[in-house]
Amino acid sequence: MHPDDPKGSCCAPTREANGTATPATGEFRRINTGSTEGMKLIPGGEFLMGNDGDYGFPADGEGPVHPVRLNPFWLDATAVTNAQFNDFVNTTGYRTESEKFGWSFVFFGHLTPAQQAATERVRVLGSEWWCRVDGATWRHPEGPASNIKKRWDHPVVQVSWHDAAAYAAWAGKRLPTEAEWECAARGGLVQKRFPWGDELEPEGKHRMNVWQGTFPTHNTEADGHFGPSPAKTYRANGHGLYQMTGNVWEWCWDWFDPGYYARSSAENPTGPAAGDRRVMRGGSYLCHASYCNRYRTDARSSNTPDSATGNLGFRCARDTDPQ
Repeated sequence: MHPDDPKGSCCAPTREANGTATPATGEFRRINTGSTEGMKLIPGGEFLMGNDGDYGFPADGEGPVHPVRLNPFWLDATAVTNAQFNDFVNTTGYRTESEKFGWSFVFFGHLTPAQQAATERVRVLGSEWWCRVDGATWRHPEGPASNIKKRWDHPVVQVSWHDAAAYAAWAGKRLPTEAEWECAARGGLVQKRFPWGDELEPEGKHRMNVWQGTFPTHNTEADGHFGPSPAKTYRANGHGLYQMTGNVWEWCWDWFDPGYYARSSAENPTGPAAGDRRVMRGGSYLCHASYCNRYRTDARSSNTPDSATGNLGFRCARDTDPQ
């Protein structure tokens, strides 16, 4: 349970709590071999990273606000979709960690009545809206009875950091650094909460897929969605990127450290040298002001690199061609 989030977090449960965590390996390296189709060129330059406001979570290390300078880079316009991940799996025969473990985490409200009745012993302590479900994988996000036949254009979920990194390497890309992700999410705006400004619903219009109503018992679905929405939903931000906040959390390259901003490099930071959790950014369809409130450009969260849930996906980055 988060010390500044006393009601608990709707973010994402951790597989490590079940004693099955696996170590993450590898060093950050720049990659510029993959296709840039479906990507947007982010101009880089200097931006102000972080949040010193009173609406965030200090224990997450959202501050201090600090200037960061980035090289230009490419970023996927949308989160990687089920269709794209399917191409990867069909080409390589890759098996995700959820498939190897035989289970993953699913939001209670997405289970069938029969599944709900069988979850009393497999709910996550402190975040009982999450359940361990046998057979939940990227092809069956809510368990064996579910499928993605009508969700090819939705973000792939139930993928771990390792799975995301494997896809990125296959595509000739990499995962974005946390600094790259925040710079891109801001869309050229300076110190705004959301990719379009500070107002959650400008002119009463929904701009992202998050929870409405009373979390976690009643979602009014005022934005039209109860679970994930298609990857290209709502208006793109100033850099042409879709759903950088809400919908699904997105893995970043960096190890997570709440104290990192105070000592991070001002030039192309890539995160701490080591750790046990990787950064997640952007929030998800389960975020609500009364609990998570992390559906912001400056919010941070993390999870172990082998964890996977029904609200966690990713998008890829690519370095620009050498001059």
